[in-house]
Amino acid sequence: MMLLRHLLLCLSLLLPLPAFACGGTEFCATSTGRYLLSLPDGPPQGAVVFLHGHGGSAEGSMRNREMAEAVLGRGYALAAAEGMPRGRGNGNSWAFRGGGRDEPGYFAELFTQLAERHGVPRDRILMAGFSAGGFMTSYLACAEPGIARGFAPVSGGFWRPMPESCAGPVRLFHTHGWSDRTVPLEGRYLGNAGAAQGDIFAGMELWRQANGCDAMRPDQITAEGPFWRRSWTGCTPGSSLEFALFPGGHMVPPGWAGMVLDWFEALP
Repeated sequence: MMLLRHLLLCLSLLLPLPAFACGGTEFCATSTGRYLLSLPDGPPQGAVVFLHGHGGSAEGSMRNREMAEAVLGRGYALAAAEGMPRGRGNGNSWAFRGGGRDEPGYFAELFTQLAERHGVPRDRILMAGFSAGGFMTSYLACAEPGIARGFAPVSGGFWRPMPESCAGPVRLFHTHGWSDRTVPLEGRYLGNAGAAQGDIFAGMELWRQANGCDAMRPDQITAEGPFWRRSWTGCTPGSSLEFALFPGGHMVPPGWAGMVLDWFEALP
């Protein structure tokens, strides 16, 4: 009996370890943070990495069932990234203007884990975020446009003063609510601290410059259905830039995930 147990122990040491025991309601860990992960039924075709808003959480992102079902139903993994705690139980947020966690390092490690531990094609990652998560998505796209295949901020752009330029061409789809009062299209000042959100249309001009677009006006305009869309095609080959308005306020609108994944899958 002792010999049998010894043999079984030796055989167990030869077996490969489990790929990565996390997902569902169990957090996955990076060296500087954590995230939640849901995988599709089959091998993932890619991944949507979604960033929550100010004071939010990864659990809150996963509770958006309409988004989760749309992403998983298309064969993509959904990774809900999580910012750093704000303290006093006030949720989490992102250090997109510095002074906190090394956010590019956190996302680089998260993306690597998706590829190496969960079988997500590294060149099929879409980074998206809402509100403060949209600001974080925009700043990372500006500083490191090659870190993900595409970027899709919702209701979040840049703060003032805005970046003077971005590192290079991007593939970006910005979505915003026409009646958003939390992050208005024109921007706004917050409190007495002098901090101010930037103008969303000024941010679009920055993206046109980064992409080397040959005209200010869009090449294509559509106003069918719930989204009014504008896109620029006369830009640097391989880049992509699109802007969509919807009639609501500060929210991730119904139908957003399907629309953005259609755009993502059509990227050059």
